[in-house]
Amino acid sequence: MLVEMASSVHPVRRLLTQVFRMAARTYFRSIEVVGDVPVANVGSRLFASNHVNALVDPILVVTTAACPISPVAKSTLWNIPGLAPLLDIADAVPIVRRRDAPNKSATDNDEVFERIAGHLHGGGNILIFPEGTSHNEPHLVALRSGAGRMLARAKADGARDLEVQAVGLEFDERNVFRSRVLVVYGPVVRVADLGDLEGDALAERITELLDAGLRGLVVEGQTWEARVLVTRVAELLGAELEDTSLEAWNAIGRRVKAARALLRDDDALVTEASDAVTEYYAALGEARTSDLAVRDGGTGYRPARLPSLLFLLAVLPLALFGAVVYTLPYQVPRLVVRATKEESSDLTSTYKLGAGLVLFPLWALVGCVIAALTLPPGAAVACIAALLTSPFAALAWQDRLPRLADTFWLLLGRGTRLAHLRGLRARALDAIAKARARAEALEGA
Repeated sequence: MLVEMASSVHPVRRLLTQVFRMAARTYFRSIEVVGDVPVANVGSRLFASNHVNALVDPILVVTTAACPISPVAKSTLWNIPGLAPLLDIADAVPIVRRRDAPNKSATDNDEVFERIAGHLHGGGNILIFPEGTSHNEPHLVALRSGAGRMLARAKADGARDLEVQAVGLEFDERNVFRSRVLVVYGPVVRVADLGDLEGDALAERITELLDAGLRGLVVEGQTWEARVLVTRVAELLGAELEDTSLEAWNAIGRRVKAARALLRDDDALVTEASDAVTEYYAALGEARTSDLAVRDGGTGYRPARLPSLLFLLAVLPLALFGAVVYTLPYQVPRLVVRATKEESSDLTSTYKLGAGLVLFPLWALVGCVIAALTLPPGAAVACIAALLTSPFAALAWQDRLPRLADTFWLLLGRGTRLAHLRGLRARALDAIAKARARAEALEGA
């Protein structure tokens, strides 16, 4: 459904959305947004996403869609100091979960469902995470029926032109600052196209559609080891196609997952491919390098990269200034994560992003005030300019340093080490090709 609603969005909400959009673009090295991305005048649509990165997940969906979206959130978030006003401005809807209120009755959320139904009926959009909670599993967990029941309730209350859309979130390193993320918007399903289904039958059908839709958008594994293996195969094949984007990785990974499902665990080709890929990546770890460095022959040089290298050299003094001046606010988010014992959990990025969102602007503001009060006008202007731009120069170097380190360690033993790694890589790709051919033969049989 397309509606005119941009003018009705609260100015503070628009400002906060922009702030969080900038924060997300700073926290992540790249945010790829693909698929059927909603435009500004989309309305009466329920978005449903997988949930593996706590509060970062709703931020990514809300800031990558052009239309305003109201997220559904667990009620306990309103108890966090300072967060309740932001949730209210975002028009977030609190849901009381049974794990937070074991004695809640089946009717406790009736008022919430009524509010959501009215929101959808009026042309608003809702974001829900049907897995129920953020988690650390390598695959989707069983979906709750809440999203389906919300749409069924809205339809029963007379809402028309209702739509539902799955959104897949993929992270290359979920807990790491300056990692990458992919936001995949799946096909839009019109509730009217589901026929005359009502009530529980409609809710069940929508839940089934969302389960299939989300599984078709993300790369899964029964165990973390299985998922890591799939992602490594996808990385190798993407590098061969010279496409290292997360979009390509995701598409290849889903095809690898589908092919793997056709082959038996005891298939000799599966074992050969698994062993070859595992051995190759173990060797990469020992050599402290990456597949891209091996593929490029250890130099990592390409003519197209010359402008970026010249830029890095030009901003190096500014980057060093930023690295020194912002050492403390850079380290504090890590200390916060350690203090909360949330390292390597689904909350890691939320704590890092939240702490950084407060500390970095405050630190820059204090520095600018001190410069303005203590330095001559010309020097103060130069210092303030450096304070405001040096963090971004430092980020540019931080993004590049891992690749430079990969090349450095590989070149330390360039002769035998590179030849050995290339041999292991070729063996892995050959084993993958054999397993792939077997899967294609089974699929065509």
